[in-house]
Amino acid sequence: MKIFNNFTLPNNYKHCALAIGNFDGVHKGHKKVLNESKILAKKNNLKFGVMTFEPIPYIYFTKKKNYRINSLSQKIKFLKNQKLDFLIIKKFDKKFRNLGYLDFLQKIIQKRINTKYIFVSKNFKFGKNRLGNTVKMKKLEKEFKFSTLVTEPFKLKNKIISSTKIRKLISQGEIKKVEKYLGRKWEVEGRVLRGFRRGRKIGFPTCNIDLKNYIIPKNGVYAVNVSCEKVFNKRNGIANIGYRPTFNGKNLLLEVNIFGINKNLYDKKIQIEFKDFIRPEKKFKNVSELKKQIKLDIKKSKK
Repeated sequence: MKIFNNFTLPNNYKHCALAIGNFDGVHKGHKKVLNESKILAKKNNLKFGVMTFEPIPYIYFTKKKNYRINSLSQKIKFLKNQKLDFLIIKKFDKKFRNLGYLDFLQKIIQKRINTKYIFVSKNFKFGKNRLGNTVKMKKLEKEFKFSTLVTEPFKLKNKIISSTKIRKLISQGEIKKVEKYLGRKWEVEGRVLRGFRRGRKIGFPTCNIDLKNYIIPKNGVYAVNVSCEKVFNKRNGIANIGYRPTFNGKNLLLEVNIFGINKNLYDKKIQIEFKDFIRPEKKFKNVSELKKQIKLDIKKSKK
């Protein structure tokens, strides 16, 4: 998969089938769109690609920090798994946000990329002030020499799968449902930070991770899988997301206890897969009670 950070594509990547969207989560609904695009591209002997935006436009406009299902590197990895020929990651900035929808279609879609087939969702909006939509795209097809394919939402048991729905489920701790909608376990990645080493002092060493721009899951304890490239493969563990009320913590933190690993992982990048929600976060009377509960959490996570 070739990655472009602008609209200057080599000639052999032009005249293509292109899916446009945020693709946050690369969930089953996205995969449906990508599969349809891929089949049409292959049938017409065209390159097949995706155009996405960084930061996600919603984050750019609202300045909301905790919103993403996946990081950019995860998005790239999951899209690569879909066997794209190319990926365009366009920086969403002031200049691009002020580009009118007609200019986008004429100057970029027609002239720069020479797109033949565009795949978008029914609620796709684009251009300055979001004035562009699928109805206008359909009307302009002949003029700009492309065909618009509006994809139907993917449903699972009559429920539409969307990134918005998945974010809500994550915030509610509905990790099993999230896994069904994504088609894989929800995963967070980040570098291990130095903390107060309280976990080690009470016999349960943890890796501390900043959630950065990820959507915040329901506070509490989770059963997880953890991996660290070139250090160890997937291992079981438990994770706590919250403020550590027993220690009067004030900053939100993701802490992970990895079973069978007692190495210094500071500054190492780890991947955390969420398997199940165990219990909400709780303030304990003392450290002894906390240790008893952690032992129960570990036991439950192994079932």
